[in-house]
Order: sequence, then C-alpha cells, then structure tokens
Amino acid sequence: MNNQLNQPKLIRLNKFLAERLGISRREADDLIASGKILVNQKTATLGIKIDKNDKVCYNKKIIPFTTKFLYLTFHKPVGYVCSRHAQGDTPTIYKLLPQKYHTLKTVGRLDKDSSGLILLTNDGDFAFQMTHPKFRKNKVYEVELDHSLAPLHQQMISDYGIMLDDGPSKFKVISGNSKNHYIAVLSEGRNRQIRRTFAALGYKVIKLHRTEFGKYELGNLKLGSYAIIEP
Repeated sequence: MNNQLNQPKLIRLNKFLAERLGISRREADDLIASGKILVNQKTATLGIKIDKNDKVCYNKKIIPFTTKFLYLTFHKPVGYVCSRHAQGDTPTIYKLLPQKYHTLKTVGRLDKDSSGLILLTNDGDFAFQMTHPKFRKNKVYEVELDHSLAPLHQQMISDYGIMLDDGPSKFKVISGNSKNHYIAVLSEGRNRQIRRTFAALGYKVIKLHRTEFGKYELGNLKLGSYAIIEP
C-alpha cells in the first residue's frame, strides 16, 4: 500500500502536451503521431502516460513537468472569437494578448457578437470548477433586446424555462434601468443559450455583455485589456 502511495502520479501524454503547449488534445495527438515528441529520448507513441521523472522534448526543448498556474481576466470586445485560431476574417482574442499568454485557455467562451468578461488559465482543475454545471457558478450578463420583453415572457424564462433543441433553458431575468435592457443571471453555459432563448419567444438580442463570472467581476477593466488575478 505504501509503495502505491509513493508512486509518481501518471498523466496522459496528450493531456500534458495540451496543458503545457496551449493546444487541444487532438492537436497533441497529431504531434505525437507525427513523431515530433520524444519521451526519454525515444519517439513517443499515442496513448502513453508519463510522470514527473520522464523527460519530454519538443523541437529539441524539454517541456517542464510542473508549471506555474496563471489566471487572467480579459475584457473581450465584440468582433473577436475565443478560439485559438481565427475564423475566416474574424480575429481571435489572442491577437490582443501578449505572446506569453497564448498558451492559456479560455474558461468557457463568448461568441463573436458578445463582449465582456473572459477568464483565461492554464489550470485545468480551476477551469473545470468554473464551468461544470454541478458547481453552479453564476454568470451575469447585460442584455439589450430589439423590443421590450413582455412581462409574461419574462416570467416564463425566469420561473418555468423555455424549451430549446438541446433541452429547457431557465435563467433569471431582471428588468434593467432603461427600455429594452435587462440583466440575465444563469449558471449554465450552453452555446448561445441566452440568444436562442429570447429568439424562441420572438426577440433579437442586440447586445450581450458579461459583467460577472462566479466571484470575478469585469469592474473597470478597459476594453481589450487584461489583468492577472488570484484564484
């Protein structure tokens, strides 16, 4: 039993590469399959696991087994995608970040037409705790609609939910300080959920701006700027 406890923790090579290089696991598998990854001076193979005693090399450089975790808040502008690669003529948010942060991954996403708070990190456990539904991290959005929300529809979304193709969508809708403006509070993070929910009732979202994610707030962070935070 003690020998088992003292054994180094194993991690899949593709997961290790994804976290250290800031790529997807599929991209990591492609690197392994292409023969570009060495483990203990031997060409790595798909599916293997490594521990802290193994020496992993890429482009003739050793990839450290341990790394310092970083956490950023970022004020995403409209017109940028959160993926690592541009989509057609649409640039990625990484164009706005220093090169040293390009290995960080976004914690969830905002679509191209949305703005506001984005979290980035290289800490997979942190990202999991912020995004998995069981942890119920609230996200707060400012929403502008093309016309005023009927009181009945506001109650339907908040109290009963609206059925979408991927299941019911229910979140709190609070009237804002001006006409056609609302605050949406939800703990889910499904693709374009807010936009699809209002669209199902005949409304178009003109503006969608996230101001809070769990305990983190956008605050006075300037558009296109980032800040280093503590978890």
